[in-house]
Amino acid sequence: MTEEIEQIARRYARYTALGAVVIAAVWHLGYDLTVTLTGWSSFRWPVVALAAWIVYSAVLVVGALALSRTGRGPGRIRELALAALAVDVAVIAAVRPEELLGISDWGWGSVGWLAVMLSWNRPRWKSEVTAFLAANAAIMLAAMAVSGSLDRVSIAKYLVVIAGGVTMQLGYMAGCHMLIARAEETVLLARRLAADDAWRESAQRIHADRLRRYEAIRDVADGLLKQLANGADPGDARVREDCTAGAMRLRRLITEREDVPDELVSVLRERIDAAERRQVLVTAPPFGERLPDLPDGVREDLLRAPVRALDGARTRARVTVSAMSTMVSVAVVADNEDLPISPAPVREPSGVVVSYQRQGGEVWVNSVWQGP
Repeated sequence: MTEEIEQIARRYARYTALGAVVIAAVWHLGYDLTVTLTGWSSFRWPVVALAAWIVYSAVLVVGALALSRTGRGPGRIRELALAALAVDVAVIAAVRPEELLGISDWGWGSVGWLAVMLSWNRPRWKSEVTAFLAANAAIMLAAMAVSGSLDRVSIAKYLVVIAGGVTMQLGYMAGCHMLIARAEETVLLARRLAADDAWRESAQRIHADRLRRYEAIRDVADGLLKQLANGADPGDARVREDCTAGAMRLRRLITEREDVPDELVSVLRERIDAAERRQVLVTAPPFGERLPDLPDGVREDLLRAPVRALDGARTRARVTVSAMSTMVSVAVVADNEDLPISPAPVREPSGVVVSYQRQGGEVWVNSVWQGP
């Protein structure tokens, strides 16, 4: 569920950015190009207007590529913003003075969408897009002052275009950023809920493991006490062996501690319990704190050979687990004469290295995984 929510949040971020690109591209192709071609005769210098349209297109492409790769505006925003404002100035210079507020002067109403793309999802997007839109408005107002178009009708047209453009551009950015922020908050909430579920499941496993150990301790002590109470001779060799095995098992069960259960440790404990039920004397020091996260296949390769040695033990075995941040070692020494061994270390596909050594009637098996 958490992964699905995170994918939805990424889609929100991706498609809102794509929406900014689509709006700018459709506006530029559908309106800017149309009025440039249909109003060709209304320009003093139509070639300048066409060149401005091409520069606008180049800035749009650069911004679109940055959004598609990183989900945010390009790094060289200052140069691109100046190029976009230069487009505005070029179109103003290209039109005739009487067409300054006409449809042919498309630059000042259109370049704001470039600002939306260039500042998208940047850390200081609010100040960047505000500065760009303010500069764009100031350029147009200065051009009106130079051309003597500061009458009430011209000022009204100017305010309508500026207010409409700024409202759409800032409104789109604010709405999309709010949508992305809510999606990110949903992801964080999902992660917290998943962590709570994992903690709850871990606590239940810890409680069940403790109950198992307490029951096992009681069974061991109860069996030994009943045997002695029924008249068993403490001097008998068999009774002494039972008492030794019981004492070792009690010591292991009492010292066991697993606040964060690990699958590798759980498997080893199950095999140790099975060996002790076969009257094998198993020495197993406490396995310590939580083991590091293991890649797929490593746990199985670490356990395979040591578990075979433990399962084949006749009377005694010792199990140890060592771990560091990027290393885990599982070793078993057992009186197992039937386990086939390799004279050279065996490297498993997962990177686990298994070493064997036989001395007398005992075999030593050590599996080691070394992380990157």
